[in-house]
Amino acid sequence: MDERVVDLNADLGEEVTDDAALIAVVTSANVACGYHAGTPDTMRAVCAEAVRRGVSIGAQVSYDDRPNFGRVARDIASEVLREQVADQVGRLAEIAAAEGGQVRYLKPHGALYHRVHEDGEQAEGVLRGSGDLPVLGMPGSLLLDLARGAGRDTWHEGFPDRGYDADGRLLPRDRPGALVDDVDEVAANAVRLAAVVDSVCVHGDSPGAVAHATAVRRALEVAGYRLQRL
Repeated sequence: MDERVVDLNADLGEEVTDDAALIAVVTSANVACGYHAGTPDTMRAVCAEAVRRGVSIGAQVSYDDRPNFGRVARDIASEVLREQVADQVGRLAEIAAAEGGQVRYLKPHGALYHRVHEDGEQAEGVLRGSGDLPVLGMPGSLLLDLARGAGRDTWHEGFPDRGYDADGRLLPRDRPGALVDDVDEVAANAVRLAAVVDSVCVHGDSPGAVAHATAVRRALEVAGYRLQRL
């Protein structure tokens, strides 16, 4: 029987959860780069702990929108977005290097994550601003299609703590069933998703993030998965 391997990622450095506790459970860390959340100090702390624990560091890039936590779509030119993404990736790369690590992948955050699922112009801006980094995103994302077409590695992820619509997209947060809070349900969803994705994501800004991640990791291991970083 082939070995079953999956990554467990979470959003770190957003100043809303216990980063140290969460990074002790996950295998990949999506680090907020300052545009929706995060500071040089939080980026430095997360990168240092990630290096210590052998956790992958990913750049979680966003629209420049701290007041709305990056969750409001912005109509900005592709070239402006390219510059903003390059700034975020470069800032995190410099900090990661100072802590003995490196940025290993890219993942958009919030409204940008959903926008580049189907907006080619903004997807191109994100890609041009992020060099040749591998890209983490949802199955069916135009961003991933374009990245693969450019010869870049891509990974699919699923969200056990979120509800999906009939088209396989995440339900908007204000819709019933959009947020899954029950720990056992989150864990069961993770095992189901692991069969079809490369990485399972737990939202780091949820109140139960550490409990969810711990339960997800335990359930995956019981189900026979080996946790491996991106």
